This record gives sequence, structure tokens and C-alpha cells, in this order.
Amino acid sequence: MSKILRTNPNPILSAAVEYHGFIFTQGVVARNLDADAEGQTRDILEQLDTLLEQHGTDNTRLLQAQIWLKDIKDRDALNKIWSAWLPENAAPARACVQAVMADPRILVEIMVVTTK
Repeated sequence: MSKILRTNPNPILSAAVEYHGFIFTQGVVARNLDADAEGQTRDILEQLDTLLEQHGTDNTRLLQAQIWLKDIKDRDALNKIWSAWLPENAAPARACVQAVMADPRILVEIMVVTTK
């Protein structure tokens, strides 16, 4: 049976789950919810960098991203930071939608799937 590695599990989720060299992250939100969409996106991407590094990978190995925005009008602000973070010609398959967030201060939430 293949091993499943769960990072920082709690009763409702794990920060990441690794299985057969694939890493699935939780939906990551900013630590500072007073920041604007650009600031929240920067913080989320920093957290993703750390989480992926813990699993021996990085943003050059992204396969898929799911992004939720409180207001789709923040898509340009998100894309500015997102595009600068992505390695050249290494964009994952991606969805980006407007959603009702769990906390009204959350402007951006990002979840990724990557491989080693």
C-alpha cells in the first residue's frame, strides 16, 4: 500500500497531502486579511513556496491551480503578482472564479496541485 503523507493535519483539513509524488495543497489564504488583493496574493504565494519546499518541490512543477476571488474585479491585481511568481512558460492549468468567502476580509484563496 502506498504511503499518504499529511502535513499539519487537523480535524477538518491538512495543509498539504502528498501521494505518489503529487502534492495537493489546502486552499491558502493570507495571514494579514487587512491587505489588498495584491498584498494577500503575495502572502499566499510566499506560503505556497514554503509548503511546496517542505515537500521537496517548487512552483516550476505546478500542474493545476484553483483560485477564488471575493470580487472578480481583483483578477488583474492577482494576475500581476501571479504572473511574476510563475516561472516562464510554466503556467499550470488554472481556474479563477468569484466566490463567497468564509470570512469577508478574505479577498483571495489559492489551492495548487504539483508534483516532485
